[in-house]
Amino acid sequence: MDALREKIEATLSAYPVCEYAFVKPKELPFRDEVRYICRTECPRYGTSWSCPPAVGTVEECRKRCLGYEDVLMFTTIAEGVDTEDMSAMLATRREHEEITRQIRDEMKAFCGEMQVLSTESCAICEKCAYPDAPCRHPDRMFPCIESYGILVTELAEKNGITFMSGSGLVTWFSLILYKRA
Repeated sequence: MDALREKIEATLSAYPVCEYAFVKPKELPFRDEVRYICRTECPRYGTSWSCPPAVGTVEECRKRCLGYEDVLMFTTIAEGVDTEDMSAMLATRREHEEITRQIRDEMKAFCGEMQVLSTESCAICEKCAYPDAPCRHPDRMFPCIESYGILVTELAEKNGITFMSGSGLVTWFSLILYKRA
């Protein structure tokens, strides 16, 4: 195993990461159908810098991702969640986002440029500045994995990552795309 992966794995061991995998950007499954779901089913579409159309087209997102050398995919799990209550379920993602931020910050010490994709639409601000002004927190805002057109369930299946954990459990995903320093 290479030294960079060893450093990343050592970093992950300090956090409640459930599962992880290293993949190449070319393995990311981009699908226009994912964006269709954003456009037709998500109330955040067109209201956030972390969502389409602000993130660009699926093709632009794919090209951006292919500019990185490696991808770390990882999950955390929220337990004891009423999965029928969307508000309760979404409230559990804040902890995942904070874990993602901390892992990214630690990886800055030994990785080059990074792009983080994470859960759902950004919820840092009560009302996003989009489209009238730039993002107020570009260092804290992570675009949604699905907003990039990535079918995360397919990526998880191909890499042996569990995503249907059972009743009362929610699996949250993050991708950290990085260049070697």
